[in-house]
Amino acid sequence: MDALTAFGLFAVSFTLVCYALEARAPFWTLLFAIGCLLGSIYGFLQGAWPFGLVELAWFVVALRRWGQLRRGVRNPLLDTTLPPP
Repeated sequence: MDALTAFGLFAVSFTLVCYALEARAPFWTLLFAIGCLLGSIYGFLQGAWPFGLVELAWFVVALRRWGQLRRGVRNPLLDTTLPPP
């Protein structure tokens, strides 16, 4: 396994773990966003630019969601997995 493949495996695994724990605290949503950014970097580095673009879009969505969670703003379209306040 080369370094780029190991980086991609780490990025996707990290993102998956953070996604699974996202409902526990806003911190996990921020880490999920960072995982998406890592996945995007991996996609661009390995030449799969469509994957890189999609992961970049998920980074923006997750970062926005993290900001809303920090401010206590609830969006019923996004908060379907979160417990009621």
